[in-house]
Parts: sequence; C-alpha cells; structure tokens
Amino acid sequence: MTYRAPVEEMLFVMQELAGIDAVAQLPGHEEAGYDTAAAVLEECARFNEGVVAPLNHPADQSPSSFQDGRVTTSPGFKAAFAQFAAGGWQGLQHPPQFGGQGLPKLIHSACAEMVNSASLSFALCPLLTDGAIEALLTAGSEEQQAAYIPKMIDGSWTGSMNLTEPQAGSDLSLVRTRAEPRADGSWLLFGTKVFITYGEHDLADNIVHLVLARVAGAPEGVKGISLFICPKVLADGTRNDVHCVSIEHKLGIKASPTAVLQYGDHGGAVAYLVGQENHGLEYMFVMMNAARFGVGIQGIALAERAYQQAVAYARERVQSRPADGSLSRAAPIIQHPDVRRMLMTMRAHTEGCRALA
Repeated sequence: MTYRAPVEEMLFVMQELAGIDAVAQLPGHEEAGYDTAAAVLEECARFNEGVVAPLNHPADQSPSSFQDGRVTTSPGFKAAFAQFAAGGWQGLQHPPQFGGQGLPKLIHSACAEMVNSASLSFALCPLLTDGAIEALLTAGSEEQQAAYIPKMIDGSWTGSMNLTEPQAGSDLSLVRTRAEPRADGSWLLFGTKVFITYGEHDLADNIVHLVLARVAGAPEGVKGISLFICPKVLADGTRNDVHCVSIEHKLGIKASPTAVLQYGDHGGAVAYLVGQENHGLEYMFVMMNAARFGVGIQGIALAERAYQQAVAYARERVQSRPADGSLSRAAPIIQHPDVRRMLMTMRAHTEGCRALA
C-alpha cells in the first residue's frame, strides 16, 4: 500500500497542543507560524509520499551492497537523496548563516516523522547528519563550522557517528582507537569502528566522520576520550586513510548500510580535534541525544505506517459475518467490533505519542 502523511493530525497537534503561533513569537521564528507550518508539511508530504515511500519495499528486497571497499545503496536512493538535498530538507531546522532555513524543531519533527514513515532505511542518513551538525554547532570551532556544516546542510556531504569498537559497545571506557598529533596541528587516527550507520555510501561526495579516540597519556575510562573530525575525502581532494572493510547483513533496515570502518591501515587517517582533549564524550553526547530524539520520532513514524497498513489489510481481508447481523455473508474484518477496537487503540497510542513529541 502507499503511505499517506497524516498532515491534518500533525497540524492539529502544532496548533492546539504545541502552540505554533506562540513559537512564532520567539526571536528568529517570526515567519514560522501556522501558515508556514502547513505549507512546509504539505510539500514534505508530497515528497515522501511520491518519492521516498515507493522505494521502501524494493530497497528491502535489494539492500545496500559492498564490493571492493565501496558501498552501493539500493536502487533509487541516490536520486531520492539528491531531491531531498535540493529541496532543502536537511537544513530545515539549522541556522540560516550556514545555509539552513532556521525553522523550529517543532516543524522539523513532523517532517522527520514523514521521512521515517516513508522509509526508515533512507531516513537514517539525514538523522546522522543532523546529529553531526548539532555536535559541531555546539563544540566545533568557527573554522570547523564554516568548513563542514554548510556542505552537510546542502547535502554535498553527510555525517556519521563513530563510537562502537569490536571490544567497546555500550561501555565506551574500552575505546582503543588512538590519535597521534602531527606538527601542523592535525592528528592521525588508528583503529576500528563497527556498526557505523551510513559509514560508507554513494549518496554524497564526502562523509564527515565524528570519531571517538584516545590521545597519548589520556586518563583511563571515559574521561580520556577525545572527539575528532575525520573526513572521508580531505580538503585537497585526496582520499583519507579511512576505509570500509565490510557491511553488516541484517534482519531489518537492510537498505541502510551499517559499516565496519578501518582507520589508519596506510599511515594514519588525518583528523582534527573538536574542542578540548579528553572532552570527547561530552561533545558526542550532543550528537547522541539528537539521535535519541530522532529514534523516538522513528517509533511514532513506524507506528503510523503500521496503523495505515493494518487498516488497509482490515478493509481487504474477508472473514466471518458481522456480529450485528447486518450481512448474511462474510465481511471485511474492519466491520468486526474487536478489530475496530484494536485499530482505534493503535491510532490512539500513535496520536498520543505524536502529541508528546
């Protein structure tokens, strides 16, 4: 079935519960009232219903593939991402001085729900890029912000989050990736990162990896972790020494490439320190918290898509006569009271979560 964005329900929440017109009174959001929100959501709905949603099932059947160090995304993803970037959707909530539109996160959240409902595998790339942008807005230097954020907002580059290692999953105190200083102020990274969402792909010209690593003499545990920018392609156009060595074969979201990245096998991956040494986890939590909020939106998005599919199935599946005797033959199960109760429970839970978000 096709996806239909619940624009009317979203606008109801914005107007009646979130107070979109009050948000428009805040400095910098004067043009972001109800009319703007309605126009943005309608356009976002058209894009996701017409471009992204039709790719979802075929992409699950033809997931991302890996060969000779390169990842090829599912058919249609590259063209869809180009349209996503050209439409300005990556920069919806980000500052105008870097090329963003500066709209409230209230509007961005509704748009994020749509793209996640349309295709969760596709939506994970923009989610990680949003997190990288927010981390650099918080902890990056002015030079780093100017060099990386505009390119991520316009879709030329994307972002990734590199925390996990083979021996360090939830316990980041075990991170072993090391950083060695260079005379020019840059660093060289050596190590392995695993489970890196969109750590390698063909959607953009460059990937800005935000990487947790240890410098020499750093304290043990999480207090000795620093954060580095490690671009896939350096400013002079040369390929950096960070390479994808495999991607995971997963049960779900198969079109989203989950990479194993190797840093420094050929002399060291050039990287740049973000903020101060040994404060990396503090900065990375900005990106992690942005991702956590995004995962919450994913839950609402999947619940909405599941509800829509359940309703469509209930209208098509014929089983048993209605309990009220209105028909003498078997009817679509949506006419049965208990099925209606289950569908309305799904809808109530989804709309309640949307109101909280």
